[in-house]
Amino acid sequence: MTLTLNRRRFISLTGAAAGAVAAGVKLDAESARQVEDFSFIFFTDTHLQPELNAAEGTSMAFRKARAVKAEFAIGGGDFVFDVAAVPRARALLLYDMYTKAEQDLGLKIYHTIGNHDVVGAGADLISPSDPIYGKRLWTQRFGETYYSFDHKGYHFVVLDSIEYQPDHSFIGRIDEAQMAWLSKDLVAQPKGVPVIVTVHIPLASSVFSYESPETYKQASMVMVTNAREVISLLDQYNVIAVLQGHTHVNEQVVWKGKTFLTSGAVCGNWWRGSRLGIPEGFTVVHLNNGKFFAEYVTYGFKSVDPVSGPGFK
Repeated sequence: MTLTLNRRRFISLTGAAAGAVAAGVKLDAESARQVEDFSFIFFTDTHLQPELNAAEGTSMAFRKARAVKAEFAIGGGDFVFDVAAVPRARALLLYDMYTKAEQDLGLKIYHTIGNHDVVGAGADLISPSDPIYGKRLWTQRFGETYYSFDHKGYHFVVLDSIEYQPDHSFIGRIDEAQMAWLSKDLVAQPKGVPVIVTVHIPLASSVFSYESPETYKQASMVMVTNAREVISLLDQYNVIAVLQGHTHVNEQVVWKGKTFLTSGAVCGNWWRGSRLGIPEGFTVVHLNNGKFFAEYVTYGFKSVDPVSGPGFK
């Protein structure tokens, strides 16, 4: 489905170029001995498509990111635009385009599913019995839609925030099975281990403050609807950051030591220029002694068809 909208204890919107923040809680002695410093790339919303020079732009972004000394990358979702409401052949074409584009990054990539990555769920163009329908193509190409992994003393959790409805609309939600898994996953971690969560649709954001009041009418498609439940669970652990996509707005909200960082999009305003003055880019995350530091990096893409004003799709 495509929408169009005239779209600690402290909230800030970073500027058009680079922004940075440090956050975290003091580690106990045992955890401090186990963590190692490193950096990784967080990119989101490539919205890859044959039109608007999107493939060239994605390649530019990945080549720029490749120059960063990073140990891996996390993709925040909406890798393609748009397999939710296109015929089967187009859906496969878009996934193939993205798979090829990833090679320019040259890093291990952990993938987070976005609403535009779910095949056929936004229209009646592909049969629900098709082997690629819904999240099936995703799992064939990238694996599970939610999972966790560890790196140098940090625990990473990747969530699936996408729930399509019978009317082909979607909402942001972490379902009951995933909540049970998340609770089990977190309780199994050593006490005090720093945790970083990634989710496509934001758990916490101030995007409504930057947009038209019309945005509120689509809140269930802009934010995770059961965010309070999810955040209440995360509050019980040493979660130092939640990395988010979806809104294409580069901002940081800090709550109880957790930075909810929504990165600006690789595609900017859907490959049509800057988004609310925020240009196309990606985020570099540095982890130092259990603390989180991030900077937004732009890469100089110039749209062939810029559109003034905000948009949300």
